[in-house]
Amino acid sequence: MSKFNPLSSIMEQAQALQERIGRMQEEAAAKTVEASSGGGMVTVTINGRLELLSLRIEPEALKAGDAEMLQDLVIAAVNQAIRKAQELMGEEMKQLTGGLKIPGLT
Repeated sequence: MSKFNPLSSIMEQAQALQERIGRMQEEAAAKTVEASSGGGMVTVTINGRLELLSLRIEPEALKAGDAEMLQDLVIAAVNQAIRKAQELMGEEMKQLTGGLKIPGLT
């Protein structure tokens, strides 16, 4: 007759959760978000790992010759994309953990 070991059960659940989180992080690399600024003058695409995949600058933005404005547009678009990716990953993590707030994960 085997005894129920609650610590063993908790460890198994933690390991299973860790494996699911690992898979989710791998899948995150394939997911992308896009954001733009300046009315579409600058558009960026990043993945779930927060890696910048593409940067598109409309020719009209270059004609203006205002480097500072262009820099601001790039920064705004990248920051917006990062926020979108973090929200996406947060939602997926929430689904994975059943809404539990786990320090370091949520």
